[in-house]
Amino acid sequence: MTTTALRVRVAELVSEATGGDVPAAAVLDGGSLVALGVDSLGLLRLVDALELEYDVEVDLGGPGGRLDTLDDLVATLAAARPDGGTAGAGPVDRG
Repeated sequence: MTTTALRVRVAELVSEATGGDVPAAAVLDGGSLVALGVDSLGLLRLVDALELEYDVEVDLGGPGGRLDTLDDLVATLAAARPDGGTAGAGPVDRG
């Protein structure tokens, strides 16, 4: 998965985490997720989705825990995965 495809998929996950209240296109346009309408419950749903899909652990309270933009989310995935978060497009096969 390319970085562009990763950005698109993460934007889709943001939209799904908000029940469609925040369109993926708005996330791709940039800016603060909170300003776009992602509330605390949406953020928790998003973290769960990222952890399940990319087999990473997202620590909101850890160093670099700021997850307020699409770029923040993509950087978190890149830092958490040895492949930079760009491999695989779907859920991790947990056998």
